[in-house]
Amino acid sequence: MNLQLTEDGRLRHLLTLDGLPRAILTQILDTAESFMDVGEREVKKVPLLRGKSIFNLFFEPSTRTRTTFEIAAKRLSADVVNLNIATSSQTKGEAILDTVDNLAAMHADMFIVRHAQSGAAHFIARHVAPHISVVNAGD
Repeated sequence: MNLQLTEDGRLRHLLTLDGLPRAILTQILDTAESFMDVGEREVKKVPLLRGKSIFNLFFEPSTRTRTTFEIAAKRLSADVVNLNIATSSQTKGEAILDTVDNLAAMHADMFIVRHAQSGAAHFIARHVAPHISVVNAGD
């Protein structure tokens, strides 16, 4: 079973392109293409993710990647929270799943994860509630 897909074959997590069916890859590219002009509009927003909460969990510095994900989410009308790891409980030794569980309790819909440890996003994806999606922003 592919961790990235729901039981009915829909995309739930985006962790890697490896193993994704061609139809899903085509859907991702077609969807992205349909939003290409949003940044050029006078009003740079569409309501696709209105009411959704996206948490950027960047456990290592990455200004360009974090900012790109933040801008994209905001242009899709999501509410975005950027976790500052330097001031989070992670610095006191809190386990990564404890951090994720605490944020999930704040009604998270999606976690964007960048972590130096390979497989961290996969690990989080295996442990989140069924309504939460995880996107791997680099490991």
